[in-house]
Amino acid sequence: MRLDSHQHFWEYDPKRQDWISPEMSRIRRNFRPADLYPLLQDAKMDGCIAVQAEESLRETDFLLDLTAQHEWILGVVGWADLKSDTLDELLDDYSDKQKLVGFREVLQSKDPQYILQKNFIRGIQKIGTRGYGYDILIFPTHLSATLELVNKCPDQRFVIDHLAKPYIKAGEWKDWKKAVSLLAERELVHCKLSGMITEADWKTWTPEQLFPYLEIALELFGPDRLMYGSDWPVCLLAGEYERFWEIIEEFTNSLSTSEKDKIMGETAAEFYRI
Repeated sequence: MRLDSHQHFWEYDPKRQDWISPEMSRIRRNFRPADLYPLLQDAKMDGCIAVQAEESLRETDFLLDLTAQHEWILGVVGWADLKSDTLDELLDDYSDKQKLVGFREVLQSKDPQYILQKNFIRGIQKIGTRGYGYDILIFPTHLSATLELVNKCPDQRFVIDHLAKPYIKAGEWKDWKKAVSLLAERELVHCKLSGMITEADWKTWTPEQLFPYLEIALELFGPDRLMYGSDWPVCLLAGEYERFWEIIEEFTNSLSTSEKDKIMGETAAEFYRI
């Protein structure tokens, strides 16, 4: 199975998508399944995972409704307030939604200590007992706290979105590698090869600037715990859908067929239990 493990849909609203700044004018519009499907076909993808881009249950329901209309949307990483005292009841309400495969929160916008709150950790443990994965959306400044979180939830499956957003534009990788390597020692922590071109200079980046980070991710996680994700349509700020996909194809061409197949879909299918 070839799978795009990370993309978004939205009906653009300046209040709901308030993170889309004026300089991001290219993505200040609606992005629907009909916009993505031809791109997946061109890339010979069997399907995708739709990931939340708004912190609301409305977002989770919106994405799940899309899966009912488009069978190739194979899973949803939704949002829920993991700190809520009524989380169990909410998870009960979603228990029949087979395409709800995990949860995510925009942790990058929060203080690193946010994820070490007792009620947040309790929420992570609760979704874990129900078989859901958790996507970690962070900056490098969150890596130390993330390691503490992972250590407190040793049985939970985690995936780091966008390689934890290393400072590609600045060319920094040593401190990032040191921190990520500690997370990679935990066998249930995975990593998405996604969101890289928007961490580089949007106008002047080159594939050669990305390869060192890809090589480090491969060294630390191996194909069994790496998954390709386009981060469409956010990627459009720095390049077309096919441009980043072609870079990952080129990067994985030096691997064995089975290793490449894992990165291009099988790891994501196993992680999200598709």
